[in-house]
Amino acid sequence: MMRMNNLRLVWIVLFGLLVFVVSDVFAEEAGFKPIFGGKTLDGWKSPNMSYWSVTDGAITARSTEQNPVKANQFLTWKLGELDDFELKLKYRMSGTQAANSGIQIRSRVEADGHAIGYQADIDMAGRYAGALYDERARGMLAERGQKTIIGSDGKMTHSPLGDSDALMNNIKKDDWNDYHIIAHGNRIVLKLNGKVTAEVIDGDEKNADRSGALALQLHSGPPMTVQFKDIQLKRLKMNQKKKIVLIAGPPSHSYGTHEHNAGCLLLAKALNDNMPNVYAATYQSGWPKDPTAFDNADAIAIYCDGGGGHIAMRHLEQVDKLAKNNVGIALIHYAVELPKGKPGNYALDWIGGYFETFWSVNPTFEAEFTDIPDHPIARGVKPFSIRDEWYYHMRFRENMENVTPILTAIPPDRTHRKGNDAHSANPIVYARMGKPEHVAWVYERPGGGRGFGFTGGHDQINWAHNDFRKTVLNGLVWIAGLDVPADGVPSETPTIEQLRANMDTPDPGSWNWDRIREKIENWNSR
Repeated sequence: MMRMNNLRLVWIVLFGLLVFVVSDVFAEEAGFKPIFGGKTLDGWKSPNMSYWSVTDGAITARSTEQNPVKANQFLTWKLGELDDFELKLKYRMSGTQAANSGIQIRSRVEADGHAIGYQADIDMAGRYAGALYDERARGMLAERGQKTIIGSDGKMTHSPLGDSDALMNNIKKDDWNDYHIIAHGNRIVLKLNGKVTAEVIDGDEKNADRSGALALQLHSGPPMTVQFKDIQLKRLKMNQKKKIVLIAGPPSHSYGTHEHNAGCLLLAKALNDNMPNVYAATYQSGWPKDPTAFDNADAIAIYCDGGGGHIAMRHLEQVDKLAKNNVGIALIHYAVELPKGKPGNYALDWIGGYFETFWSVNPTFEAEFTDIPDHPIARGVKPFSIRDEWYYHMRFRENMENVTPILTAIPPDRTHRKGNDAHSANPIVYARMGKPEHVAWVYERPGGGRGFGFTGGHDQINWAHNDFRKTVLNGLVWIAGLDVPADGVPSETPTIEQLRANMDTPDPGSWNWDRIREKIENWNSR
């Protein structure tokens, strides 16, 4: 009998382990990832954190008689933005019938912390729970039990999709409820406890939101408590768009140089403003903490310092997995340098070449690009010249297999120094005086996917050179798998104010911006 009990115990343990493993596999396959750890509010911010805390594993918002909410409060997830996604969470609310809350999606957050945009509504009285509201914008889009189609002119057509009272009866009072929000392209669906409560197809291009912040609301009013837990996000492959993720490294150099954040934000804006079939997302100051950052990416571009301090050094396998899944990879300026060995070999697999110490060099010189190749990345790019810290003599794949040079120049003899140091001199480069060197190139991986290397980008102001900027914008679009427009990616020349925006350090006041403006005008008038 004892032997049978022990055998039964073994089978119970094995069955339990099997259930755990299978459930874990299914959870991973579902693609949902937690974005709230249940212990701290790390990654979540509000201008007034006194209303927000973590209690029993849940984000807890409280309005009390001692600390009343006089204006709507919002706790914003700061680690990323929403585009096409599914969001699952549990919420619980207590208070008077006036208690009100909501979940902001794809929203714009004002300087005072107020979130504007789509809101999956929550309330105690049942007037709004399960409805889709447009906070501080168009107002109610779909009541609970309603489907709304919004035309390009903003006109709304409503139809029933369920009984409002029955759907309300499915919502638990003073207990946990499951909210499931799906946003794919212009279609948004809300589900509460497994039942669809509202659906909106938003064709109003002027007012519809395709991306933006996630935030939790604590509404103004009498004392109330609202809690959120088990918050999980799943990215969806974007509908009719290619997603390009730009990753900016932290500050490193002096003002106006290696402005990774400002440069990535400028490039992303140019793409989002001019390419309707592209969505560019930017993660600033280091590797994304958003666990879903790359889940629906078609291409990623890394602009950061290189060598052993490269922000991808701890994430090489993650990037390699993306490359093997045919995600485009671009490395810009110092990011083309990865240490020789395993990291460098990864770069060869991703983009076909990289800066190898004691082989490549990084001088500053005026490069003249007189011969522009017949390649999609070169569309609309005219011959040009510009001074930058152009890295050259890259370590390319053997025989330049599947590598196509895009920008090639003959560096001046002074850049071919004698000696043998890690970055600026070696005998092989010294022997190549007068020979052309490739400073931008593309790579078509044999198994699928594309890579792009661009060694310029030292100076922030160079992004105002139209041909310089167009080369990179074209490259990002191409590695995402899109056809580059016949005249290249269009974009307006950034103003001085746009170039100076988002720089990592304050303007020292010593720059002659009038002279820089004249230089930019001269560049683009040729």
